Amino acid sequence: MDKQQFWQLIEAARNQASDPADGDPADGEAVDGDPAEGEAVAREATALLASRPVEEIVAAEQALWDLMADSYTQPLWAAAYLANGGCSDDGFDYFRGWLIAQGRDVFERVVADPDALAELPVVRACAEDGTELEGEDVLGIASNAHLSATGDRLPAGSVTIRHPELDPAWDFDFDDDDEMGRRLPRLAALFLE
Repeated sequence: MDKQQFWQLIEAARNQASDPADGDPADGEAVDGDPAEGEAVAREATALLASRPVEEIVAAEQALWDLMADSYTQPLWAAAYLANGGCSDDGFDYFRGWLIAQGRDVFERVVADPDALAELPVVRACAEDGTELEGEDVLGIASNAHLSATGDRLPAGSVTIRHPELDPAWDFDFDDDDEMGRRLPRLAALFLE
């Protein structure tokens, strides 16, 4: 499974997670645009992946972490910091898991321009109610699918996690509201005012 196939898996999971027959928002089920949607997408993607050959499940783990590496940028970290009121190393992983659950188009748009995060209705809603954007469950899609399919954990050494160098031009204090406002004006308008 490569990144393209992983995105197809996420899209299929998103379609199933947003099917009105699958859940009622009053029952706590996620709906499109709900911050909890990442959990529903992760659950559906795990179930879909668990039915595939074991080699694909293992390869999906690498595809996921390749996307995590693609999104490991300081501008995106700054955006996550604004949106979530702070963002640790783990918090940035969970934020990127949430971003992956939003689908390829949103992921690619926001990675290319983190300030575009402000355009998403779910982000605007979170600015109003203080809900965090996090998708820790997305990070476990392949490992949970492998456990479901085989009863075992993913084989040791089955994935290589790389962290690209961060942009030194973005090495500033993310608590500097003026600098955040200059670099991420649309997000700052939502979360700092």
